[in-house]
Amino acid sequence: MPDFQYIAREYSGREVTGTLTAGSEQEVVNLLAGKSLFPTRISLAEAEVRQQQAVGKRVAAKHLAIIYSQMADLLSSGVPLLRSLEILEQQASRPAVGAVLQDIRQQVADGTRLADAMRKHPRVFGDLSISMVRAGEEGGFLEDALKRISIFTEHHEALKNRVMGAMAYPVFLMSACLVIVAGILVFLVPKFAPVFERLSERGELPTPTVILLTGSDILQRYGIWILAGSVAAGIWLYRFMQTEEGRHRIDALRLRIKGLGPIVRSLAISRFCRILGTLLKNGVPILQSLRIAKDATGNRVLSEAIAVAAESISSGKSLARPLASSGHFPREVVEMISVGEEANNLEQVLLNIAENMEQRTYRELDLFVKLLEPLMLLVMGLVILFIMIALLLPVFMATGAMG
Repeated sequence: MPDFQYIAREYSGREVTGTLTAGSEQEVVNLLAGKSLFPTRISLAEAEVRQQQAVGKRVAAKHLAIIYSQMADLLSSGVPLLRSLEILEQQASRPAVGAVLQDIRQQVADGTRLADAMRKHPRVFGDLSISMVRAGEEGGFLEDALKRISIFTEHHEALKNRVMGAMAYPVFLMSACLVIVAGILVFLVPKFAPVFERLSERGELPTPTVILLTGSDILQRYGIWILAGSVAAGIWLYRFMQTEEGRHRIDALRLRIKGLGPIVRSLAISRFCRILGTLLKNGVPILQSLRIAKDATGNRVLSEAIAVAAESISSGKSLARPLASSGHFPREVVEMISVGEEANNLEQVLLNIAENMEQRTYRELDLFVKLLEPLMLLVMGLVILFIMIALLLPVFMATGAMG
């Protein structure tokens, strides 16, 4: 229970301060009334305030993976759950991690199950982890469930870092290209404008130069408004993406992007298969597993297709058929799921599918990035070449006329 600081007065009017441990402010009031004290101010102790602030923060996936792994090792060695939580709390390298573990330990000490205590921290623990911990508690294999969560968390984090790392350089190239072109149009091109005035008056200015000067003039006159409009459009797009309709449209667009769409689809399907297979292997019922796994795809379109498949299963049908009819799952994946259902080893088949698809997607992603980098360099070169031609062509024309 949290600690509260209070300021109260006795019947004589003398002010008294102190600290009480209670479940709520009302309980503090009742305790003070029993001591014939009249509270004038009640607040959480500074340590409790810091703890609650830390509890509200997110915890990095790499730290969670370490916690899961260490807890699994402690439980496997016969250390009781409360003692394991206490050890992990004392060894926590981050205040947020220590605060979360302390809160969970206190809840478990009060009789709350570990999964229920974790559910009270939705910014830290996802549905996948909570469901697997609950299944482990109910089935008596908690340490094994925690070890599997640790492995999955590390695997998922490595996959995310690999994707972000692969896209970092192309994004840098694109940003650099935009900055360089904007700088040339704003600062360099205007210096050439007086040189081209006579050719412009005679109507002899080449078309590339006219385009370049027009673009430079627009950027100089309305650059601030263009920047403000871009920021406003970005804010509107961000807010639109937070709505259900916006997320659905963006997710559908991601699947249709030429070159990148198949990679996004493969990554989402591999995540779904890995999570579903992991949950089934840990004893979570298939309907509950599908409800968790569909949200882990990160794509609303695929989640809807999986939700339809879950409805089919609840009515006694197979999983493979509705996935095939959705048109979003590759035929070979559907065939392997169908075989897994018939052979009653669906969880292992799903894990194999995830492993194979991830390896193939890694190769496709690497190839896509390798092709994207020279393509962007080529675009940058063509843009710079166009600017140079537009600037030098009038000079050559003037020199030819003088000759």
